[in-house]
Amino acid sequence: MSISLNARRCAPRALPRRHLIAAAVAAFTTLPAHAQNSTELPDVAIDSQRPATPLDGTLSSDTKSADALRRDSVGSSDTAGLLDDLPGVASFGAGGVSSLPTLRGLSDDRVKIAVDGVQIADGCPNHMNPPLSYTDPQTIKQITVMAGITPVSAGGDSIGGTIAVETADPRFAVSGQTLFGGSADAFYRSNGDGVGGAITAVLANDRWHADYAGSAVRSRNYEAGDGSTVHSTEYEKFDQTLNLATQNDYGLFELQGGVQHAPYEGFPNQYMDMTFNRSVHTNGRWRDIFGWGSVDASAYYRNIQHKMNFLKDKGGTDDGGMPMNTNVRTAGYVVKADILLSARNTLRVGNELQRISMNDYWPPVDGSMMMGPDTFVNVNGGHRTRLGTYAELQSKWNPQWTTLFGVRNDTVWMNTGDVQPYSTTSTMSAADAAAAETFNAQSHKKHDINVDATALLRYQASEMATIEFGYAHKTRSPNLYERYAWGRGSMSSRMIGWFGDGNGYVGNLDLDPEQADTVSATLQLDGHGKMPWSLRMTPYYTYVHDYIDVQKLADLSNGFSQLQFTNVDAELYGLDMKGALRLTDSSSLGRTELQATASWTRGKNRDDGGSLYHQMPLNATLALHHELGGWHSQVELQMVDAKHDADATRVEPKTGGYTLLNLATRYAWQHYHVDVGVDNAFDKQYALPLGGQSIGDFDATGVLRPVPGRGRSFNVGLGLTF
Repeated sequence: MSISLNARRCAPRALPRRHLIAAAVAAFTTLPAHAQNSTELPDVAIDSQRPATPLDGTLSSDTKSADALRRDSVGSSDTAGLLDDLPGVASFGAGGVSSLPTLRGLSDDRVKIAVDGVQIADGCPNHMNPPLSYTDPQTIKQITVMAGITPVSAGGDSIGGTIAVETADPRFAVSGQTLFGGSADAFYRSNGDGVGGAITAVLANDRWHADYAGSAVRSRNYEAGDGSTVHSTEYEKFDQTLNLATQNDYGLFELQGGVQHAPYEGFPNQYMDMTFNRSVHTNGRWRDIFGWGSVDASAYYRNIQHKMNFLKDKGGTDDGGMPMNTNVRTAGYVVKADILLSARNTLRVGNELQRISMNDYWPPVDGSMMMGPDTFVNVNGGHRTRLGTYAELQSKWNPQWTTLFGVRNDTVWMNTGDVQPYSTTSTMSAADAAAAETFNAQSHKKHDINVDATALLRYQASEMATIEFGYAHKTRSPNLYERYAWGRGSMSSRMIGWFGDGNGYVGNLDLDPEQADTVSATLQLDGHGKMPWSLRMTPYYTYVHDYIDVQKLADLSNGFSQLQFTNVDAELYGLDMKGALRLTDSSSLGRTELQATASWTRGKNRDDGGSLYHQMPLNATLALHHELGGWHSQVELQMVDAKHDADATRVEPKTGGYTLLNLATRYAWQHYHVDVGVDNAFDKQYALPLGGQSIGDFDATGVLRPVPGRGRSFNVGLGLTF
């Protein structure tokens, strides 16, 4: 007998009695899901509901569902960029599928990103392959964003928050039956001639499960609102994963393997482009529940081969260009347990290990006096090993009061071997030769002992109001490039940096870990009745001791600067808001809901009084959703204020304010759906506030400008489930 995935979720095989008892106990001892208490506005937040287990995050956490991601993926394949409509979240421009997320002004490595509980390491001196670039929004189950205060069980080696990506759990058929089903989607985007799609398939019985997910996307350069081409924005990539699972009396066992291949990806705000990226990974996982609680254990391995050079827009030719190769291997494990101490208290404990090994080298170019005769060794056998351990106690004292307290230790060991320039005799390599000699004469071993702590207090004052207060102390150690990038030549330093500002970067062996102290409060209000509504406000303040910023070393001949990473003190503060209001809900008019988000943040360097880099200006999103029968339509306004607060040291560009109108509708019937949408309907010309300098345009036209946003795009999608 065949059962459609779209018809219903098949029941799992009956679990032993001890498992059922544990599940029942856990249901009563865990803080009730928001959908079960008065702090949730039922069914109003269509796309961005709060987590089902709220103390895996905070009251201000947000979740983007699979349905929302699949609808949004018709217009974009950039997973990080699809989170921009959540309060406190922004992304800064990189490649077409490789934006880097920012949470309340803290970005990139300061944000922990985990896919099914596993962290993915960057493997590029320009961070061209960030963790979310290894996901595809068409095949994700959900994404949970925990900005600011994050429980220690979900944090570690990060100060900005956590983004947790989840793929679909294994599904099993009723005993004696077989489950088979899947989905297929395809899309086209007019701006850039973007085309792609995804397919999923699952086959299972009551004990065994197998599923496959594959996706592909390709796009040419996009056009800005004024019709000009934004150079170095083309890309192509393919993702494939295969999952096997079995369930028995000893728990649920899963084995996943996957391959990503990206033949090329242009980067408009970098000197280089990605000319090859291949990632091969395997993950193993075991989960089980017992009378005393539950266990979740994972082990993983990933090998990334990454290459950079110049694509055509940046003058790429067949004579070698400037090859830059990086190989990164990541291995580790995560073990965690929930222990049911009583009907009131749950203890969470965990231990995890991650080891990153890296070789970064730039082969010589035949006939080049600057790039030869030797291989430029940028990172020689570098490694970063982190061992983390935490304990966290969640207590529900009564229906009104809930607390969460946690402590965590992350110990980080780092080291790397000796390095070498292209030449030790050429005058063109003199600065790098001297820097290599100095670097090799120093000890490269680093050992950081970091401590985190989180305290959350939640009070449900009434059916209408819930208040949460939180404090967190978080620590992050520098990454391999922040400590070990050593080149002092103009060219070699300009090859380091994921900031898109055109400047060159030099590492610093003396960097200390960042330590952030954050306080925040969240007020959640919910109104019920014929026109239910919700409003959430979260003010926050973060002080970062030893924030990793930069100091200027020299002026470069192309008008940019050579900068070195250094520790400063910094502060960030702001306000996130989110609201929803149901306007209609009837069989004749359908359901109409108005949703809004707004975010304001300010980041300052306490040492010099200037602005921190990559701070998003005041921004808001206003969306009107309507559902009637098989139709789901949306009208959205994206509003961004002018960017006046810019980092003077990096000469960060200031940008003007803008408003974009986006339209989308989906019609679904039986097993099919059709999507039609228009992004930037009025073809507005604007610059990305966090996009940096458009180096690709400068190389192609000789005109330097901030990276422009994408102009109008007509998008069409088709899909089916089976």
